[in-house]
Amino acid sequence: MIRHALSMAIVISAVMFALAVGGRPGAAQTSPASGGPVDGAIIEDLVAANRILAQEGIVDAYGHVSIRHPGNPNRYLLSRSLAPVLVTAQDIVEYDLDSNAVEARGRTSVLERFIHGEVYKARPDVNAVIHTHSPTVVPFSVTHVPLRPVLHTASFLWVGVPVWDIRDAGDPASAGMLVRNGRLGKSLAAMLGDKPVTLMRGHGNVVVAPNVQTAVRYAIYTEVNARLQATAIGLGGPINYISAEEGAAMGRTPGDPGRAWELWKRKALGK
Repeated sequence: MIRHALSMAIVISAVMFALAVGGRPGAAQTSPASGGPVDGAIIEDLVAANRILAQEGIVDAYGHVSIRHPGNPNRYLLSRSLAPVLVTAQDIVEYDLDSNAVEARGRTSVLERFIHGEVYKARPDVNAVIHTHSPTVVPFSVTHVPLRPVLHTASFLWVGVPVWDIRDAGDPASAGMLVRNGRLGKSLAAMLGDKPVTLMRGHGNVVVAPNVQTAVRYAIYTEVNARLQATAIGLGGPINYISAEEGAAMGRTPGDPGRAWELWKRKALGK
């Protein structure tokens, strides 16, 4: 009897611990609830964004783009781990802001998805996040030369482009320089602050915007501007950068950005 009572006490203690930690036994394994269905046209634009960035040479086999769930700001949509040019609607996975998949169905998640979740937590104004290995921005992430706007379509850079170094987040050199957890994602989001772009030392960049069309445009013209600025530096002499006043004015009167999106999307999707 004593042995039976002791066994029952152990079982009860285990159940009470599970309730205290997870609300109920097995709660830690429960997937987060979905934010609800998403219109097919929105998913199509997310697929198009992946294809456009690949087509324009901003991403290759790596890099990713997400959107905040239109029906729930505490969820976001991101492709499974896949080269962006190959992404289809069936590859899109929903996540909560801790970057837990709502319904993975065997699809492998992007390791650096924590970039997206932590930026969405920190920036309620942001509805699209892009991480790229945009090649010409990398030299600006490893030198003391700041990335500054020289091209009118990249005037959004006038607010400044910070550089995030994973070593400053206390990450060991042996860890691979990948944003593989929420702590690193939070550090990166803090460096981004209220800016549209931050560089990642020796890695690439993160680009954010109120919508995916704008985020794609920012990512493309950040790369174009980096190429032109590097060319201007190579020519020598002082550079006449876009001024703060000009940059602010362009932000108030962006022209016709939808024109570029329509072109890029048609080329990327073939329709």
